[in-house]
Amino acid sequence: MTDERTYQVVVNDEEQYSIWLADRELPAGWRAEGTRGGREECLAHIGQVWTDMRPSSLRRHMAQAQA
Repeated sequence: MTDERTYQVVVNDEEQYSIWLADRELPAGWRAEGTRGGREECLAHIGQVWTDMRPSSLRRHMAQAQA
């Protein structure tokens, strides 16, 4: 069975990524990142851009601790 639905890449305030069906309202706290397409296409995009999976608040805290 093939999934022919359109998805969009979404990101939250912690810079965490996910995919969401393009025809559905986004959940609170998430915004569209701009990429739309098939499921695999969106997941491949996330794999390219989300290289540090730590939440942004943790990255900031760790950077401050090292300074």
